[in-house]
Amino acid sequence: MKFAHFNTSTLQHFSTFIFFILITGCGVYSFSGASISPDIKSVTIDFFPNRAAIVQPSLSQAFTEKLKEKFVSQTSLRLLDKEGDLHFEGAINDYSTQPVAIQGSQTAALSRLTITLFVKFTNAKDEKQNFESVFSRYYEYNSQRSLTEIEQDAIAEINKQLVDDIFNKAVSNW
Repeated sequence: MKFAHFNTSTLQHFSTFIFFILITGCGVYSFSGASISPDIKSVTIDFFPNRAAIVQPSLSQAFTEKLKEKFVSQTSLRLLDKEGDLHFEGAINDYSTQPVAIQGSQTAALSRLTITLFVKFTNAKDEKQNFESVFSRYYEYNSQRSLTEIEQDAIAEINKQLVDDIFNKAVSNW
């Protein structure tokens, strides 16, 4: 009868594989960077109304859906309409554009679209994790282009950055 022969390298790879299965299976670590306690099972994300002076019609819906999508795709949490273990609420406070990179002739080479929002995060299982914060990101573009030309791409990029910031603050304890 022959027995399989494993070299040291094979055993190390196998041990590493088993280790990763164990730490990901316990619910404390995931490859998304989230560090969510195993007793957290659900998340509620309220609609983020646009309270900025300039109201971009699709911004609230786009941001809210992007935040929901992040939690559905990067965690195993169930998305609930209310009473989730984690709860996000807030509002878009600012949506503005301004010139930046002023040249010698007092004309701007670049313009900047900025989106700022307020977020209240509640962790029903660990109130030490709760926070209220303002998050802001911007997108710079050539001032020769109009806002309407770049607006959808700019909003998508800013929303991605804002969602990553909020996700990291709420569930990534790096």
